[in-house]
Amino acid sequence: MSTSPDAARPSSDWRRPLRYLWRLPLLLVHLLVALPVTLLLINPLSARIAPGGERLDHRAIRLWSAGLMRIFGFRLRRYGTPLPGAVMFVANHVSWIDIELMHSQRMMGFVAKAEIARWPLVGWLASRGGTIYHHRGSNDSLHGVMHQMVQRLQSGQAVGVFPEGRTTRGDAVGVFHARIFQPAVLAGVPAQPVALKYGQRGNAQTIVAFGERESFFANFVRLLGEPGRVAEVHFLEPVAASEDGRRRMAQTCRERIAAAMAG
Repeated sequence: MSTSPDAARPSSDWRRPLRYLWRLPLLLVHLLVALPVTLLLINPLSARIAPGGERLDHRAIRLWSAGLMRIFGFRLRRYGTPLPGAVMFVANHVSWIDIELMHSQRMMGFVAKAEIARWPLVGWLASRGGTIYHHRGSNDSLHGVMHQMVQRLQSGQAVGVFPEGRTTRGDAVGVFHARIFQPAVLAGVPAQPVALKYGQRGNAQTIVAFGERESFFANFVRLLGEPGRVAEVHFLEPVAASEDGRRRMAQTCRERIAAAMAG
């Protein structure tokens, strides 16, 4: 993973106020106009309409997320193809915007920490997008999360997880917790590793990541003023549900993501 000068947070950027001047109005239009339209399309009727093989409500969420990424200055590039149907998508975790980046490519219900439900805007959107919330440190919550994941996978839906368990500094891929792979084993569905890279060759990972003691709101505002850069989504070779356990699935997914990040 690159650590070029772009990986250090700039101390000054005279263009930042100019970016806010045109991005803030676009963000307001996206929230006040495009968001209500998107929410209207998330209903049981639109779920039955699938132009081009993609459900209308899923397409609406995907396009809205792609639009949000563009407003934040990200040019999206996808490598590989997301699996259709029931699959567990497994990605490295850098920031809140990872969810929007993955939603811009394929609809999936994420497993996320319960605190996100209280975040302005993103928490509300996450709830509407079918996020499964987990209260850290609670075994009862964990059992409930696992049960919901199995149910969704068995019903043919996709689930997205961040096996590191939390956001990182962005400069390395953390340890993958094997327990989160158990629903894929029980449901008999594959896990598809996904590498998320920000900037050329991933040189903006630490910029996108939360700074030390940086709040969600501060990160949101800071990213809105950042220079435009590429955001890459690498859908890697899937890992079949392993009869010999979740640990091998976790290890293989991590290895493939780490290799893609270093490439």
